[in-house]
Amino acid sequence: MSKNRRLVVAIAIVLTVGLTGTSAAAPSGPPVRIGGTLALTGPLAATALLHKIAGEIYIDEMNRGSGLLGRPVEWVLLDDQSKAEVTRSLYERLITVDRVDLLMGPYATNAILAAMAVAQRSQKMLIHHTFGIPYLAKYEMHFPTAAWGPEPNRTTPSMVFDALATTANPPKTIAIVTSKFSSAQYQSAGARDVAPQRGLKVVLYLEYEFGARDFGPIAARIKDANADFLWIGALGLDGNQILEALKRLDYTPRRHFHLFPAPGPLAVAPEGKLALSFTQFEEHPPFTSNPTTARLVSLFHERAVKANLPYPYVDTQPANSFAAWQVLEAAVNATKSLDDKVLAQWLRKNRVDTVLGQLHFDGPNNYGDDLTKIKQVQDGKWVVVWPREFAAPGARLLSP
Repeated sequence: MSKNRRLVVAIAIVLTVGLTGTSAAAPSGPPVRIGGTLALTGPLAATALLHKIAGEIYIDEMNRGSGLLGRPVEWVLLDDQSKAEVTRSLYERLITVDRVDLLMGPYATNAILAAMAVAQRSQKMLIHHTFGIPYLAKYEMHFPTAAWGPEPNRTTPSMVFDALATTANPPKTIAIVTSKFSSAQYQSAGARDVAPQRGLKVVLYLEYEFGARDFGPIAARIKDANADFLWIGALGLDGNQILEALKRLDYTPRRHFHLFPAPGPLAVAPEGKLALSFTQFEEHPPFTSNPTTARLVSLFHERAVKANLPYPYVDTQPANSFAAWQVLEAAVNATKSLDDKVLAQWLRKNRVDTVLGQLHFDGPNNYGDDLTKIKQVQDGKWVVVWPREFAAPGARLLSP
């Protein structure tokens, strides 16, 4: 066995033991309390539910093992209602009233930014998993597992356009519609800027209010533009609703990309056929190549089915949450501490093996490598199609 192969096997064994608790005494004593919020209601709830399931799995697995520092783990989870102002108040409560030991970030950029401001005032470390505007993350004790590097407004659209350029008939025109939700707007504006550099003419750029429900007028504008490629800066179910509105106009976009969709509803909808999106993890090789990932996938399936999710598979959303909890656990185990400053200092100096790959936090604003890939709905399931070395076995980018 080669040296590199031995190292990979050793890492997999260590991670597996850490998650399954097969060689650890049961935790005892007062719980380590980890506080956070998720959008359990509101426009972001469909996607936030995936993060809730992921967190519950990880905590249950820690408590089946030795917990943290030999103590059981308790997740104090509150509903931020998809509202940044509610998120801010709840993180204040978690710190000052509930007096949690550690924080875990919420879902989505606006909520994370609100939580980050509270964490900074109290000098609490904040690990989070879905922050989409890296240049705004100035706090030195924040740690992102959304592994798209420091400039996703440039790199994400560039990767999409690189993938499309490999097809038989690359698009020449693009229509961009986006929610005004900050991260979607930021990355979609980046697509508008990058597109002309890649030979694409922007024939429509249209923004809509976050939480919008009437997409009829937007669909009419998309149909009139009749672009070769439709970019939807979507959150949650936005993309589904836009495609349904287009269907009522007897219009089907030739190619369409969705930025932050709820993965299940888009994958299983007839209108979602061949839809594109970004990802950092999908449930197929090479991403599922170690025992830890395989176990997490199995556990997610079980709980997703019980929760009646239309798509009981691990994609980038729950995987990013798994990674966030792995980062927290790694820092606590390495330092034997719950001190926020001690944990943050260790994370800035060390790499952490996660289901996304190895993460590090020594780049601009604590961001590391860009691990973005492009996925496509094929036969009702998301599969990576670009870059080719990460594509699902036998998969390639398909055109209508």
